[in-house]
Amino acid sequence: MFKDSKAFSGFSVNDKAAAKAFYGETLGLVLSEPMGELRLELAGGGRVFIYTKPDHVPATFTVLNFPVKDIDAAVAELTRRGVAMEHYPKLGTDAHGILRDKRGPSIAWFKDPAGNILSVLQEQ
Repeated sequence: MFKDSKAFSGFSVNDKAAAKAFYGETLGLVLSEPMGELRLELAGGGRVFIYTKPDHVPATFTVLNFPVKDIDAAVAELTRRGVAMEHYPKLGTDAHGILRDKRGPSIAWFKDPAGNILSVLQEQ
């Protein structure tokens, strides 16, 4: 039924201007503004719709993952750009917020201005 559908994901934020600056300037993603909201244009043709919601509640799970060739370099650059990495001591994240687990790729989490959780993870 949906095999040929160009599906896309979406999530909410409470401040469009803050989201636009974060995703466009801090993360360097390509943005467009259809219907007065934000659309991320991802590598490989993927898209994510980001819409403003006055009663927004941040997701308690990861809404967007960015595979990278070098997680240490990506975390260092995010930190340099003012992004605070999340630290999860119970999971075993290191001083930089990176979880290095032999069962899966190394991963680090951070939040957008609306509190939604994003991640960078080491490509395998």
